[in-house]
Amino acid sequence: MKQIITEFAHSVTQIEHLWLPLSDGTRLAVRLWLPDSASEQPVPAILEYIPYRKRDGTRTRDEPMHGYFAGNGYAVVRVDMRGSGESDGLLADEYLLQEQNDALEVIEWITSQAWCSGNVGMMGKSWGGFNSLQVAARRPAALKAIITVCSTDDRYNDDIHYKGGCLLNDNLWWGGIMLAYQSRPADPALVGDGWYNEWLHRLENMPFFPALWMEHPLRDRYWQHGSVCEDWSAIQCPVMAIGGWADSYSNAVFRLMDNLQVPRKAIIGPWAHIYPQDGTPEPAIGFLQEALRWWDHWLKDEPNDVLDGPMIQAWQQDSQPPSALRPTSKGQWLGFDAGTASNVKGQSWWLTRGQLNPQLDAQPSRLALCSAQSHGLMAGEWMGAGVPGENPPDQRVDDGQAEIFDSAPLREPLSIFGFTEFSIELSSDKPAAMLYVRLSDVAPDGAVNRVTHGWMNLSHLQGQHKSVPLVAGEKVRVNVQLDGICHRFAAGHRMRISLATTYWPMVWPMAETATLTLDLQSAQLTLPVCANPLEIDGPNPHPQSAPPTAQSVLSAGRVDRTLSYDFLQDSWTSVTNGVGGVFGEGIYRFDDIDTTVDHNLRRELTINNADPLSGRYLLTQTMKMGREGWWIEAEITLEMRSDLTHFIVSGDMVVSLNGEEEFTKYWHQRIAR
Repeated sequence: MKQIITEFAHSVTQIEHLWLPLSDGTRLAVRLWLPDSASEQPVPAILEYIPYRKRDGTRTRDEPMHGYFAGNGYAVVRVDMRGSGESDGLLADEYLLQEQNDALEVIEWITSQAWCSGNVGMMGKSWGGFNSLQVAARRPAALKAIITVCSTDDRYNDDIHYKGGCLLNDNLWWGGIMLAYQSRPADPALVGDGWYNEWLHRLENMPFFPALWMEHPLRDRYWQHGSVCEDWSAIQCPVMAIGGWADSYSNAVFRLMDNLQVPRKAIIGPWAHIYPQDGTPEPAIGFLQEALRWWDHWLKDEPNDVLDGPMIQAWQQDSQPPSALRPTSKGQWLGFDAGTASNVKGQSWWLTRGQLNPQLDAQPSRLALCSAQSHGLMAGEWMGAGVPGENPPDQRVDDGQAEIFDSAPLREPLSIFGFTEFSIELSSDKPAAMLYVRLSDVAPDGAVNRVTHGWMNLSHLQGQHKSVPLVAGEKVRVNVQLDGICHRFAAGHRMRISLATTYWPMVWPMAETATLTLDLQSAQLTLPVCANPLEIDGPNPHPQSAPPTAQSVLSAGRVDRTLSYDFLQDSWTSVTNGVGGVFGEGIYRFDDIDTTVDHNLRRELTINNADPLSGRYLLTQTMKMGREGWWIEAEITLEMRSDLTHFIVSGDMVVSLNGEEEFTKYWHQRIAR
């Protein structure tokens, strides 16, 4: 249970809103936590710079975290990016050069303040974790260290748009959420009468986010920009990287630890896409204490043991029954010197029909692979957010639509840490196809727990910067890297590899149903096996924070998840319905600013097993916020379909003020596959 700290070494003044002027006249909105002692003895500053609205978007998260740092002697500067929240201007896209340039000016402004010692740290989760890395690569002199949480170094392969060269359906989900977030105006209580015209200007110029990202299906300069893996040497300040196995962004932690040449540390726990002091599945950790030690060392030059011990502290997950509801992860903490540590060695396994063997079978064997379009219904969420029901349940349903290969029961426990690799030679009867690979833990009673997975668009075998159609019947070598993981298979359990050509509703299907002919003799699975894992105490196990913001839950939220099957149409419909909160947070009011937030979102994805072009994604949401006399409501509907050559994305948005329609916008785009 998290401990709420109310007494700190420093008393703090919290400034709700102030303007930060940029050189082009744009004003960015700032919320500031300032130790009172800073007027006489300047303090280091911690910057969080995101587009999610300091006023009423991240307030629940900001108060207990930033108040904690400020109480321990840091100025905390929470900035709304250009075109978001109360800030001036327009938000044209994610991670633009303008965003980075603004951040450099923000850091310069911070260091010019009388209360700042001249040392700045930058931190953030998700978007804020991305741009912490990106700004570090710009090397502002005052930026002495960063903490990046649930982020990526590779915008093409490990973000919410594409993975393995395949379009993620969460691209539409996230694009829709961004439309809702950006539909909200600046609060007139802060910015005055000009809020209305600025609001309409922002609505009129809002990009159609999901289509914007879909227009770049290859790894072009659009994705290379902001991907710090393009030049590791650009980052010269110390980096702490945080990830979670239930999140979708843990792969970057391995690569950051392997490739950066600066002082660096990493913690990977069992958590979803949330800060680890609130981490779920449990155990949560005292992340704020861990972060404070990092800041004390790099921003205050205090000698401490923050660099002692292993480079990576990773939660090893034990075999446990599969469940969509998993509040707690069984396991223990292990230590590693790097992402591909010296105490991890590749162990090879080979495939024969139905079997996963530790020895190669010299007998030639061919296997035709063509999966039903509904394979993947038990996937869970691509990005866990700590909401009940999002973990992958028992995989036996999906395995019934895949080709599976089982090991014999393990005689002793087997621990893996890092990236599992799968390699095979195959041919396709269609010019475009995908290969999906899943590694699972099979209990003696037959229950199947997904450990990790990965997939590859086979038209990207010559590089993700171009699409080269497959030649029917021509054999190619395919290498699929599965997501990084730390897992211990129990003795008596079996390992299972599952192969498929589809993964709905997580991945949009290929235009045609492809059959792959697999050369099983060429198939090789390489496991990153821990020879002598180092057991450690792990991070601080006692979560703390400052007091939370004053908040009233007006109506409890929930997230419903259902599957239905149409026997006559041989089609499946998957529905996720966030009622009174996209992430189940409910309808709530921030009491100190008298602002109520009510966000509902429903996803419906349908596909017919016989036709990949039958895929349909319907997303509907309402975003309502405000107070008496100032109620803003946006109703947004998005739909996605496809044909042989194009994706078709359409939508509409109706925005109202106090029940009266103020703005309407429609979109309809055909985007080449």
